[in-house]
Amino acid sequence: MATWDVFKELDNLRREIDEAFRGAGVRRPFGPTFLSPVTTRRFPLVNFSEDGGHIYMEALVPGVDPKDIDLSVLRNTVTISGERKPFVEQEGQIVHRSELGSGKFTRTLELPADIDPNNISAQCKDGIMLITLAKAEHAKPKKIDIKIS
Repeated sequence: MATWDVFKELDNLRREIDEAFRGAGVRRPFGPTFLSPVTTRRFPLVNFSEDGGHIYMEALVPGVDPKDIDLSVLRNTVTISGERKPFVEQEGQIVHRSELGSGKFTRTLELPADIDPNNISAQCKDGIMLITLAKAEHAKPKKIDIKIS
């Protein structure tokens, strides 16, 4: 007998509504709610950090050919899209389990600062895409000297 988890269902509904609003270009007016998931179920999973001049991203893309990945940047938004090829069953082979997802994916992330579109690098190694994005000059912190009078 299957059990029904009302909080899991509500979380799924919240995620679908958020995705619908994101697809329409509308941000959620309220911040995270008590139903926000602890981990993301989006693909690819990402980490990002920053220092004074750069934002560093790691995107988990195992099994995806780097030629099948598109990376685009607009001001402070990064979009990673591509396609993971489906498992191909061989003649005479019996498949007992096929859990790896396949198909097209798109992940758009808002970054904490505007990016210099002419100073971006990306490379894939061991299923992880490493992206380095230089902050736009106006987004970099400026040190202001204080004059003593």
